[in-house]
Amino acid sequence: MKKDIIAKVALASVLLSGCNTTLPTTDTVEEIKSDSNSMDTRIGKLGFTHGFENGYPTEETVHLLFDEMDFQRATQAYIWATPYVSFLQWQHSFHHDLGLKNGQIILHESYKDRVGGLTYNATTPYALTFIEVQDDPWIMEVPEGGVRGSMSNMWQIGLASFTEPTKFLILGPETKMPEGDLSEYKVVRSNTNSVMTGLRLMSPDKDERMKVLDNYNIYPYSEREDPHPRGYIETNERPWMAAAPRGLEYFERLAEGINTNGPIHERDRFFMAMLKPLGIERGKPFAPTAYQKEILTEASYVGEAMTKAIDFDGTERLEDAPYMEGSAWEIATTSPPNQRRENMDALDGRAAWFYEAVSNDIAMHGMVNGGYGQVYLTSYKDADGDWLDGGQNYRLRLPDNPPAKAFWSVTLYEVNTRTLLQNEMQKADLSSRQHLKVNMNGSIDLYFGPKAPKGFESNWIQTEEGRAWFPYFRFYSPGKEVVDRTWILPDIEKKSY
Repeated sequence: MKKDIIAKVALASVLLSGCNTTLPTTDTVEEIKSDSNSMDTRIGKLGFTHGFENGYPTEETVHLLFDEMDFQRATQAYIWATPYVSFLQWQHSFHHDLGLKNGQIILHESYKDRVGGLTYNATTPYALTFIEVQDDPWIMEVPEGGVRGSMSNMWQIGLASFTEPTKFLILGPETKMPEGDLSEYKVVRSNTNSVMTGLRLMSPDKDERMKVLDNYNIYPYSEREDPHPRGYIETNERPWMAAAPRGLEYFERLAEGINTNGPIHERDRFFMAMLKPLGIERGKPFAPTAYQKEILTEASYVGEAMTKAIDFDGTERLEDAPYMEGSAWEIATTSPPNQRRENMDALDGRAAWFYEAVSNDIAMHGMVNGGYGQVYLTSYKDADGDWLDGGQNYRLRLPDNPPAKAFWSVTLYEVNTRTLLQNEMQKADLSSRQHLKVNMNGSIDLYFGPKAPKGFESNWIQTEEGRAWFPYFRFYSPGKEVVDRTWILPDIEKKSY
C-alpha cells in the first residue's frame, strides 16, 4: 500500500513520542472490542467483518497491517544491524575510497586522515585493516612497542585484544584448520568471513611508531615459509567515510553482507524471516520492488531516529550508561565485548555504542575491569540539561591532576556522522600531551564554542552554529580515582565570554 513518506515520518514521530500515549485500560479494551465492526488504533481504523473477536479483517485492513508489519520490522532490523552495517560500510570505504587490498594496513596520522572514522581518538595514530579469511587462514604478527589493539568479527564482537607481541593465526567460519604444530600461534576463529584488526600507536615519538608499523606483518598462512607481508599505505588526507549510509543504501549494504560474510548465526534467524518480505534473503540478489524500496528508505530514517534516542538518552534504558547520579556524563561503552547478558543479548546497548563508535574489547571497559585499558565518558547535554549546541560557548573545568597514567584527552564529534568535529582550526581534541594553560590551583579550563576565550586560546576547540556536537573524555590507563569515583568529571557549563 503506497503511503506518502513525509506523512509516514510524521506518523513515526508520533510513535516515537509514545511516552505521551495513554494506554487503554481493560474497560476501554472491552469497549473497543464490542464496537460494531471497527476499532481505532494508533495506526488507523481497523475493520472486521463481524467485529474484532468474531470477524475476519477486511481486505483494506489486511493491507494496512502488512504494511505496518513490514515497516516496523524494517525499523527494528535497522537497530539490530547497526554494528554489522557499520563495519560493512567501513570496509567498503577502505576498499573503494582508499584502495586498500586484503590484509593491507591503512595508517591514519593527521586530522584529515581521521575525519572519516567513527569517534576516532585524535591523539594517537591508527593502523587498521580488514582481513578476508574465508579461503585461507592468515597470520598476523603484532610487534613489540607501545601498542594497544584488538580484533573483531564483522558484528563487532571482540575476538582478541593485544598489548604485547603475539603471532595470530586467523580462520574464517568454514576455513579448514591447518595440520601440524600450531603452538607458535594464538589461533582465532571468526564466525564471519572478514575480521577487523587495528592498533593504536601509543608512542609520542614518530620514529618509534614507524618501527612498530614496519614490523606489524599480515600475510596468508600459505606464505608462512616465505612471507610477503601486505605492508601499509598512508591515507594522505583522502576523503573516506565509515558512518553507515542513509536511505536504501543502508539495506543494500546489509543485503550484501548477509550474502557474502559467512553463515547466518542462530541468534539472527528470526531477523532473516523478518527481512524476507522486504526483499533481503540469503542466497538471492537484492532487487527490491518499488514498495520495498519505499518501506526500506523510510525505515532507515526512522530506525536511525530510534537509534539516536537509544544512544543520546542512554541513561533511560541502558544499564551500563550511568556515571554518577545527577551527572550529564555517561559511560560510553554500553555493550559487553561479547554483546551477551545473562538472559539476553545487548540489542539496545550495542546499537547505542556502535552507532557512534567501532570495535569493543575488554580494554575499553576500565570502569568494570579494575582500571585496565581505558575509560570512555561521553555527554550530550550541558549542566542545565540542554543539548550541546555548536552556537553556544561552554567551559569544562577539570579538577587538579586528572588520573590517567598514559594520558587523558577530550575530543569533539559531529552528531551527523559521529566523526571528528570539522572546523577551521582542523583541531578536535585537547589532551595532557598538549601545552595547555593551567590555573593557579592546578585545575584546567577547557573551552568549546564558536568564540575563542581571550588568554585561553590554547585550551579551546572551535564549534559552529547550527551543528550539534558531543565529546568523549578518555582516560588511558586510568587511575583508581576514576574507577572508584573519588575524582569526578564535572559537567560542561554554558559560559559567556
